This record gives sequence, structure tokens and C-alpha cells, in this order.
Amino acid sequence: MNKEVNLRAADNIRILSMAMVEKARSGHPGGAMGGADFIHILFSEFLSFDPDNPGWINRDRFFLDPGHMSPMLYSVLTLTGHFKTEELRSFRQWGSPTPGHPELDVTRGIENTSGPLGQGHTMAVGAAIAERFLVARFGELFAHKTFAFISDGGVQEEISQGAGRLAGFLGLNNLVMFYDSNDIQLSTETKAVTAEDTAMKYTAWGWKVIQINGNDHDQIRKALKEAVGEKEKPVIIIGKTIMGKGLLDNDGNSFERKTSTHGMPVSEAGGSYEKSLANLGANPADPFLVFDDVKTLYSQRLSEKRKAADEWKRKKELWASENPELEKKLNLFYSGNIPEIDFSAIVQKENSATRAASAAVLGVLASRIENMIVASADLSNSDKTDGFLKKTKAFTRGDFSGSFLQAGVAELTMAAVMNGMALHGGVIPACGTFFVFSDYMKPAVRLACLMELPVKYIWTHDAFRVGEDGPTHQPVEQEAQIRLMEQLKNHSGSNSMLVLRPADSAETTVSWKLALENLNTPSALLLSRQNISDLPAESGSRYAEALKTEKGAYIVADCQGTPDIILIASGSEVATLMGGAELLKKDGLKIRIVSAPSEGLFRNQSPDYRKTVIPDGIPVFGLTAGLPVTLQGLAGPIGKVWGVSSFGYSAPYKVLDEKFGFTSENVYRQVKEYLASIK
Repeated sequence: MNKEVNLRAADNIRILSMAMVEKARSGHPGGAMGGADFIHILFSEFLSFDPDNPGWINRDRFFLDPGHMSPMLYSVLTLTGHFKTEELRSFRQWGSPTPGHPELDVTRGIENTSGPLGQGHTMAVGAAIAERFLVARFGELFAHKTFAFISDGGVQEEISQGAGRLAGFLGLNNLVMFYDSNDIQLSTETKAVTAEDTAMKYTAWGWKVIQINGNDHDQIRKALKEAVGEKEKPVIIIGKTIMGKGLLDNDGNSFERKTSTHGMPVSEAGGSYEKSLANLGANPADPFLVFDDVKTLYSQRLSEKRKAADEWKRKKELWASENPELEKKLNLFYSGNIPEIDFSAIVQKENSATRAASAAVLGVLASRIENMIVASADLSNSDKTDGFLKKTKAFTRGDFSGSFLQAGVAELTMAAVMNGMALHGGVIPACGTFFVFSDYMKPAVRLACLMELPVKYIWTHDAFRVGEDGPTHQPVEQEAQIRLMEQLKNHSGSNSMLVLRPADSAETTVSWKLALENLNTPSALLLSRQNISDLPAESGSRYAEALKTEKGAYIVADCQGTPDIILIASGSEVATLMGGAELLKKDGLKIRIVSAPSEGLFRNQSPDYRKTVIPDGIPVFGLTAGLPVTLQGLAGPIGKVWGVSSFGYSAPYKVLDEKFGFTSENVYRQVKEYLASIK
């Protein structure tokens, strides 16, 4: 082991990190420079990956939590051959593969999008759970480690409690996390905001805690060996590091441990860029160079990793020849596809709540989709994810033979864990809670949209009909908020999310079908607490008609000739429109009723199809238990939408229906007034 070369490698990472930020005139050099020693030792000596196949399923995963330390990650990934030095020069620029915060790109060695602190290491928890789940089904051949890197800010984020509690509770011995503890934040030192004993906190959660000098290679190496060998607990290595290690000021004095270097180029922070480069052994005229001896070191290490990966592949080929059915199952798991399921055969009770209809589907999925993992934030018997749980069992410490995660009251943690499962691959993650609590989940939902992860959200109690629980539990604005994600495009140019609010049990079944077939974005099901009358089946098969849900909106009841008005809604309000239509028909009006479970899907259809459902020039009346804006886009500029424009109230839901005007009689009144106003 050449100590000098290893030190130069870490310094090389510091140099490249500093140079990137300086050239971009923007970024975060200090933390990246402090973490360089750990990241070098981890990637060169401990992290298992295949240099020729970045997507190798049995690679160790590395999750970066403090995305602002991207220069550190890009630098070490340059040493491993994932980036070229020319690409470092375009750091933070348009079209660059080195954006300000890392964005998911497995081909480049980047396992997760990071930036919002706390989520990165929580995704690592999800990946670790997925690995344990797969090992329980396919054996220790498929065991590997998940490494995470967290900072002072990530430890402070509330989500760290959920991640720490859950990982400790489950005894995730395959999870190793390095805590880069440099005591410096963007605007203050950490002592200005916290005095907690982090080691004791993680010990209380059931973690093994190792405390080291995070810039000492021997201590890092020893800690990682101990962590990798741990059999019972997740491990946190608390490394005391030096913010801006190696920096000098204009007088040649140390410029380390400065708050200013957290978030600005060294030269703007008050340090000397040139003298710091020279101090670290760089040529100030060309700092984007990799030292020859560092190149040689990494070439040797990559060769060793390549051989280790090849050896694993030989073992896997032998395993496959001896276990052909398991091999077939493994390939299906990692494809993301589901086995053939006859959704039309799923038995639904008449006039049931859509959460209950979802439970019926989940009961079938539990026995048919072996790699599906469902979670609930302590609401499984209310969000009806227990339809799945009843056919399996919850994960417990050391036992991942089941398929259910009891996440506890930690919605954001749960959502981030689901993202980590999806990032790991091989499993299909779904999670449930009340729709109003999607507010807690939104940051992780947004990242799922950005990373294009096929996570399934089961959001129940979708409107004010939660009733007696009152306004804190009654979603009003949430549907409008989440449907904005249908309008927001991801970087592939697609709707960033599929949102489905089914109108009855048949639409619920179809919604689950669509969600499971959607491999490219997150999907959300918005489900009712209360029972809903099934929509009529004019063809005799309500399921067959509900398959039109795939169009986003479709006609559920029509008239002869041109309608006088089109009534449109999603969810339980469609049934209310049916009642109102009967009253309107008595006045001789011709009515068309449209169910619109997904505006996003509907807008993806051809203009011709959209006009067959909602033709130009025909008045449109919308009914929504959310903000009126939820349906205004479909109702059009002259259409009228009846919705809820205030917080809810505590009362039985049928009373609220009357008070808020969600009755057949009010539909009749509002439509008549609307038609009179546009004559």
C-alpha cells in the first residue's frame, strides 16, 4: 500500500473539486475537499462495481446525500473512468453531464439525484431493504452493500430520524453510512444550531457507531473493514473532517474550516486559489489534470474490480444453470414488468369505496406479483393496504421473507425509502397513507418524478368526506397540487406523473392495471373513504367500459344527438353527476357525462379523440371535491366548475355533502343557472 500515492489521489480529488467550482464561479468546494479522503478510500478499495457494466445488478450502491458536494463525486468518478476531465470543465453549465447537484445516471456511476438534504441517505435505506428482500429469495450470492454519505445538514433534517429509526429497527447490516462531520454549514458553524450527541442518537436507534478522524486514511480503512464485517446492525462512521482541507489564504496561511468556502469559489471566499492549488501539488496553469501515479493506482484498482465482477458472473452463470426457474424469476423482477394478470377476473363488491376496491386488487397482487413491496405509514387498516398485508407479512429485524413495510408515522421517510427501492431495482414499491398527508411526502414525490421512478402511491380519504376528522384531515387543494405534476414534464419530455382518481370499483381495478404497467413515472391513485355507487354498464360489462380509463377521460353516459351540456368529474363526484343528470333530463335536456380520472392522460390523446369526448362549442359543467381549478382546464374558459373553495369542517360526510352542495339537487340548480347565464 503506497501511502503517498493514496494521499495524492485524495489531493487530486480536492484539486479537481476546487477547480470545477472556480471555473464555474459557482458551487461548494469546502465540503468536497474535506470528504475527499473517505471517498477515495471507499471507491478505490471497498466499493464493488464493474467498470465495464455500470448497471451490474450486484454492484454496491453509493448514495450521496449532500448533493452540493457533487464536485467530490464527479472527481472520484473521473478517476474511475466514468467522466472525462473535459466534462469537469463544464461543471454547472447548460447541457453538461456535471450539473450543480448530481442527477441519476447509473451509466455514469450516479445512483441517485440528490440536493434536498436528508433524502439521499434515506433512499439508501430503501436500497438496503430491497437488497435484503432479494437475498431472502435468491440467496447470499446476491448480497452486496449499500453505502451512504451524509453531512451535518442531512443529520439535522427531520427525515434523518425516520431513516435512522427504520434502518436500526430492521437491523440493516448491509448499510454503511459515512457522516462527514466538519462542523461547518452554509451560514454558520453547526454549534450555532445544535448541541446534540449524534453518536448517542444513532446508538439509541440500534446502529453500530464508529468515530474516527475522517481525513486519516488508516482510520478510514479500519472503520470500513469493521463496518463491512458487521453482521447485526447498520453502521455509521462519524468522521471528523476539515472543511476546505488544504486551502491557503493570500499570505500562505491556512484557510481551512471557513464557513465561506461552503458555498462559493475559494477566490471569492477570501482564500488564494493559486496558492491552494500549489499547496496540494497541482499546476495552477492546468488544474484539471489527473496525476500519472493516481491514474496508475486507479487503473490497478479497476482491474481488480473487473476481475471480481467477472468472478461473480461466473458464479451467477453456475447458479442459473442449477436454478433455471429462479433465474427466470430474477430476470422478470429486474425487468420491472409484472406477470400476466387477468384484472377483469378480480371480484369487486358492489358500490364499494374505492379504497376497498383497491384492497381487493392488492389482495390479488400479493399472490401474483412476488416482488411487490407495499408500505403504509401506520394506516394499513385504514388506507386498506392491509388487503396486501393479509396475504403476506411485515418485515422484521433479520426477516425479509414477507413483502410489507410498516413505515410508522413517517410519510416523507416512507416516500424516500420507496424511491431507494425503485433505484435499487428488482422490486415494485408502493406506499399508502391519507391523501392530505401527501403534503408530507411531496419532496420525495418530486424527486421520484425527476428521477422517473415507477413508485406507486396509494392516497386514500381523497376529499372532505373524511367527515368528522375535520379540516386537518380533509384534502381540498391537494388534488390540484398533485395534478400539477401531470402537467410538469420530466427530462424525457413525458408527463412527470400519472394521477388517477377512479370513479368506482371498476375504474379502481383498471387504475391499478395502468399504474403497474407504467414503468416510466410515478403513479398515484386517489381513493375514497366512503362507498360510491357503481357507474352504469351500458354494454353490460362495467370493467370493459372502465378500460377507457387509459384514455384519461371518457364518456360514461350519453344522449342521442348533440348534448345540451357535458357534465365532467372524477372520483365519487361522477356518481353525483349521474343523479343530477336524471333531474336535468326531466326538463328535456340532453346530457353527456364524462369521467376524467386523469387529465394528464387525456391531454396526451389525439385532438380528434379529445373532441369526441368534449367537443368545441358545447357548455361544460365540472364537479370536484377539490379546488375549482382542478377541473377548470377541462371545463374550458367559459365552462363552470363547482368545487370547494375553503377548508372543510368537522361533520358527518353526508352533512358536508349537503352543506358544500355535492348533491344531485345542487347539480341540477347549478347547471340550470349556468345555462341561463350563457344564453
